Amino acid sequence: MPGDARSATAERIPRPFALRFADDGERYAHYARMRRENPVDEDPESGFWSVYRYADVQQVLSTPQVFSSNRIFQRPAEGEDGEPGAPAVPRAGGPPDARRRAAGSLLADTLLAADPPRHSKLRALVSRAFTPRAVAALEPTIASLTEEMLDRVAGQGRMDVMADLAGPLPVTVIAQLLGVPLADRERFKRWSDDLVGSSDAAAGGDFEVRRQAQEALADYFRSVVAEKRRHPADDLISALLDAQVGGEALTEPELLGFCALLLVAGHETTTNLIGNGFLCLLQHPAEWVRLRGDPSLAASAIEEMLRYSSPVQAIVRRTVQEVRLADRVLPVGAPVVPWIGSANRDEAAFPDPERFDVGRTPNRQIAFGYGIHFCLGAPLARLEGQVVLRAMVQRLQDAELDEADALQWSPGFIRGLRRLPVRFQPAAR
Repeated sequence: MPGDARSATAERIPRPFALRFADDGERYAHYARMRRENPVDEDPESGFWSVYRYADVQQVLSTPQVFSSNRIFQRPAEGEDGEPGAPAVPRAGGPPDARRRAAGSLLADTLLAADPPRHSKLRALVSRAFTPRAVAALEPTIASLTEEMLDRVAGQGRMDVMADLAGPLPVTVIAQLLGVPLADRERFKRWSDDLVGSSDAAAGGDFEVRRQAQEALADYFRSVVAEKRRHPADDLISALLDAQVGGEALTEPELLGFCALLLVAGHETTTNLIGNGFLCLLQHPAEWVRLRGDPSLAASAIEEMLRYSSPVQAIVRRTVQEVRLADRVLPVGAPVVPWIGSANRDEAAFPDPERFDVGRTPNRQIAFGYGIHFCLGAPLARLEGQVVLRAMVQRLQDAELDEADALQWSPGFIRGLRRLPVRFQPAAR
């Protein structure tokens, strides 16, 4: 059973975090079985509840008054050590394990871990940076960067989609928005990957890697904030320095948390959308041909990529009252894992959900979440995805996986490829 296959290190963490799958077939077969047989499943060892059906996942995400985001990331008691950026996990029969709590987590003071009314006020601070007009204004920059990155590899007839395009493009765009030096891109991309769990740390590996990444990010943004205080510019960090919530300026933890959240969330999902989506096309060549013949399908193709191969497979909430869900009663304080990757393949929500269809309409995928925590950067991620998709299907002919390299997926809830080596014939410009 895939849900029972654990590594030695994964034994230290609750079952939902330790799921291992040999391939996508096994992953989605497990989801389908759980939707049929046990759609709301409790892990008695840790107290975690996993939710698999679309309607139930949507209910969890849309009712923050019941399923709270508050204190998902929490600080340990004085003198305790903790795991940076990890959800707080209550152990059955005992106090919370200090290793499961975030020591001064950068994300603890952000809208990601806040409920209304605090969440609404914090979200309003940055929402103007992602309005349709603001995002549309970035399209020429995104298109130019995409062409530059493809130009570097086009003559070689092969590329690593992740290293050559999917990784550097989104982090370059968000760096420009924030106002941080592009020369530092590689450093904070590495820290970001470690913090959100693109390394094995997210699935029970070396927690020290994540702690160090968090400290490095905090130190980095502390120096950036200090520089912006002295020399404000037309960028998001400078705007946050002038922002107020309820008549009060943001605290330093809130400022640093916002910077880290915008950096991490601003590129991780988009990077994996591009990588996962391109792999979908390689695995479904008829859809590649269809898209190449009709570029107007780019928008619907991105929605299908998000549904079929969701970059974020699951998130965490906590109950603030007893609640019934799919004939199960969840107690107060229960950590809940709504499986977005399962919901997006639910037969009750999507006809023929195992079919990849770039023209699927309607498509009510929830890869960006749902409700008040719907991804603030979704319009930017969609735009970047569409620009990249149109460029790649037009410029890369006869693309196929480089069979000499096996695909390697990052572990944990953030699902993306570490490498995606491909061969192709460059198309004439």
